[in-house]
Amino acid sequence: MAQTAIPELQKIYREQVAPALREKRGYRNPHQVPRVTKVVLNCSVGSAQDVKAALDDATHDIRLITGQQPVRTKAKKSISNFKIREDQEIGLKVTLRGRIMYEFLERLIRFALPSIRDFRGVSARAFDGCGNYTLGVKDHTIFPEIELDKVKRGLGFDISIVTTAGTNQEAKDLLELLGMPFVKPGKQ
Repeated sequence: MAQTAIPELQKIYREQVAPALREKRGYRNPHQVPRVTKVVLNCSVGSAQDVKAALDDATHDIRLITGQQPVRTKAKKSISNFKIREDQEIGLKVTLRGRIMYEFLERLIRFALPSIRDFRGVSARAFDGCGNYTLGVKDHTIFPEIELDKVKRGLGFDISIVTTAGTNQEAKDLLELLGMPFVKPGKQ
């Protein structure tokens, strides 16, 4: 059986981030050190005119970006103003863990976010109070896997980074050490 290489970001976590957090926060047990457990991408195309075609296009693009097949999500209730019926397929989600998660985070932090025009950093206010971070991506073409000439429609999605951190500050320290480009204080 062939062994797959450990992603660079995972090596950085093990060799630099975890020891730095242990020293800064004074953790005695290595299991107390916060880590990223999963990354969830969630996208909705429910308001598109041709929902089935939009879902097919979004499925293809998200599969290219993440390397995993997304799961279709359904509407929980009917909303007549948006022409959405209960149990109608309106979106996609994919959960990344392990090696694939670290590879995705590395591409997001090093290539996708810096390629946004006039990018100054991501907001440090998007933590949920329990150490998880969510950011929205308005245009999926920032990822290098997407070929601009093959894009049929724009696609935006939410990226939720779930950590074992107990507080927002612990999670922010973790993500900063991993390379997440937060906006400097006073510039938000």
